[in-house]
Amino acid sequence: DPQELELATASQRKLRRFIVIDEVVDKLYGSKVREYFEENNVQHKILALPTTEETKSMDLVLNILHEVQSFSLDRRTEPIIAIGGGVCLDIVGLAASLYRRRTPYIRVPTTLLSYVDASVGAKNGVNFLQCKNKLGGYTPPVASFLDRSFIQSIPRRHISNGLGEILKMALMKHKGLFDLLKSHGKYLLDTKFQSYNGFADHRDAALQTTRIAIETMLEELAPNLWEDDLDRLVDFGHLISPELEMRVLPSLMHGEAVNVDMAFMTYVAHARGLLDAGEKEQILQCMRGLELPVWHSGCSWALIQRALRERLKHSGGQPRMPLPTGLGVADIFNDTSEETLERAYKLWVKD
Repeated sequence: DPQELELATASQRKLRRFIVIDEVVDKLYGSKVREYFEENNVQHKILALPTTEETKSMDLVLNILHEVQSFSLDRRTEPIIAIGGGVCLDIVGLAASLYRRRTPYIRVPTTLLSYVDASVGAKNGVNFLQCKNKLGGYTPPVASFLDRSFIQSIPRRHISNGLGEILKMALMKHKGLFDLLKSHGKYLLDTKFQSYNGFADHRDAALQTTRIAIETMLEELAPNLWEDDLDRLVDFGHLISPELEMRVLPSLMHGEAVNVDMAFMTYVAHARGLLDAGEKEQILQCMRGLELPVWHSGCSWALIQRALRERLKHSGGQPRMPLPTGLGVADIFNDTSEETLERAYKLWVKD
């Protein structure tokens, strides 16, 4: 708000910021963050917390809110800043939405997954009763600051984890992005999404890949920010994965669980005749090239049935199943029979 900005900058009061940072990120970058606020003469409080799927709870939200209250935040001019992966951004977003009914917050994603996924959209939340993101709301940040240099310090498996969500958008909406992942996947893993001069054949694949992934995500989310329309292509890979991810914690990361779901749904699409054998194999080869799991022993037929029943409860009594109908094109289906699903599952397990 320009008027609030003018008030804040015209005021003689010292600028103040409350920052929540993931404790691992704090060890790597905390000194630079503190130096930044000190150099700019900003009074600040930095709260370093363990933000993992196992700690993603209302207890952590209340912990943050106790500290915010002690800091005596002015919600008109002092946004909370969240620096970390998707779990950190989700927790802080929920805390900010609750404090004085809504306090502005800023997202600074530090993992590839949060860079292309959690940084975009309005959702925030925490796990509850062993259900993923069962408590939450829709409160978009006032800004997301995207800096790929954070990604260079995360492990290779975390890069692969983020590639799962990028591949989701490629399969649903963008053949060009799928081709980028096929041809540059190993390079992106090796270089951890950093941009280097002198690699002409790769044409800054990191910038292209992340930009297209975010743009396609925004195309899907922006017209339907509060999910009034339940037919969502971005739900691809998210029908079975919430149940699977929570059941096998911590053996699968979020993007890995999503990819296991996408691999099964690729077999479903093939069983329905939406993908030919060559297209199915191209998708699976791309997944393997991105070092993503294409199967997990925890994804039993019983779990799939349970997850799809849960899906019906929250999607207006329809499965609303996004499936690829080619490479980079997709549609939503409500008529996949149990027999087709079981046939796809048996072939998937056999392969």
